[in-house]
Amino acid sequence: MKTSDIRLPAREMTEFCAALLRAAGARPEDAEGVSEHLVSASLAGHDSNGIALLPAWLGQAGRQLINLDSKEHVLTETGILLRVDADGGWGAPAASRLIERAGAKALEHGLAAATLGHAHDLGRIGAYGEQAAAAGLAALLFVNITGQAPVMAPFHGSDARLGTDPVCIAFPATTHRSAFVLDMATSRISLGRLKIAAARGQDIPPGSLINEHGMPTTDPSGMSEPVRRGALTPMGRHKGYGLALACELLGGVLSGGGTIQPEHPRGGAVRNGMFAILINPAMFGEADWMEHEIEALATYALASPPMDWDSPVLYPGDPERALRGKRLREGVPVSAELVEALNAAAAAKGCTARL
Repeated sequence: MKTSDIRLPAREMTEFCAALLRAAGARPEDAEGVSEHLVSASLAGHDSNGIALLPAWLGQAGRQLINLDSKEHVLTETGILLRVDADGGWGAPAASRLIERAGAKALEHGLAAATLGHAHDLGRIGAYGEQAAAAGLAALLFVNITGQAPVMAPFHGSDARLGTDPVCIAFPATTHRSAFVLDMATSRISLGRLKIAAARGQDIPPGSLINEHGMPTTDPSGMSEPVRRGALTPMGRHKGYGLALACELLGGVLSGGGTIQPEHPRGGAVRNGMFAILINPAMFGEADWMEHEIEALATYALASPPMDWDSPVLYPGDPERALRGKRLREGVPVSAELVEALNAAAAAKGCTARL
């Protein structure tokens, strides 16, 4: 947290964001869903996927890059299959509804597969893994990114051809262990982390970025918007590259939303496609045995002596849970510049709410 940051209560932030979104033309249910998603991301410490996105999203709505009157429609539905087209509308509410609806199928039949296509930015993908886990389900989520210029180079490539397509895997909590939530970009570092480093004039870890000449660099300033020069590198070299392509195939092709290949328009607003597999663990084995196995595995892994005693071994999802608790108690740190920008946006939209 910087000394210039302001700490704000989560409830106040949620109410403000919802009021501003309504003033910008969002339907009340969409305004509520988007604001809750953004504040939840900020609470979890994913600030670049939190309310910092709101000014850009408001601008995109003003340029008609978000369909405020979208009409979601079901393309296919069976007992275990659901395909939904979001019609260019807000991503977070559409994705949450998809997980809820497909989750009901998984609870009944043991598993379900679902896709969401033509959705505006889904934000923090881990939120949908958490939603599934809270319903007692395991989840595998693959998301592709279109609608904007690529930011990640292929393995052995020298320029950007892909997005930072995220993958999330979640498993429900046990009696003594919180839910497993693995949420990761397929780039070595996320675009959000790079943006924060660029804004603060900080270098990024070596090996995370190449410049416009395809050479390694630690200076993120060339990737600042609106013109990006350079590219992020894939996580795990060929592994992250392969996963990103898999996200394009699963999230882009199966959803019908298309992939990042250049035949599709890049209007400057993120479009996401998501492929989700939801699993009811209760139909795959004896519950007590599963619970013991999960807790024993976690205990065994976390007991490894840390290389750095200030950085203990963690269970996926623990950092977000810890930070969420802290920020709920102490408030969410928000830069004075962001508060000023949001209040200015509220004034411009005729919204009386202020942070």
